[in-house]
Amino acid sequence: MRPKEVIEKWVEAFNNANVTDLISFYGDEAINYQVPNTPIQGKEEIKKMFEEEFAQAKMVCIIENIFEDGEWAILEWKDPLGLRGCGFFHIINDKIVFQRGYWDKLSFLRKHGLPIPKE
Repeated sequence: MRPKEVIEKWVEAFNNANVTDLISFYGDEAINYQVPNTPIQGKEEIKKMFEEEFAQAKMVCIIENIFEDGEWAILEWKDPLGLRGCGFFHIINDKIVFQRGYWDKLSFLRKHGLPIPKE
């Protein structure tokens, strides 16, 4: 599959909150770095992250654009609450080996009525 096709299928699994399907898109030692958070590595840690996040909030990814360059796909997204962000995915042999996401965590917490950390 082309990187763009992997991301289209990844978004479908994300929107269904299907952690099993989501994890199938990652390489065993994949790194997921959501910039507002600490980077995590490995399918088990990524699985745990998705399980925790889906338990916290109903998340929906509406694709605005997917760009592709070689082994990379770039996803621009929005959600029904007005949040926006983008993600960079390095994909080798149909598996995500590195993901970096940019989005505003404070806006996410406020839109979902979640507690704001006192740091």
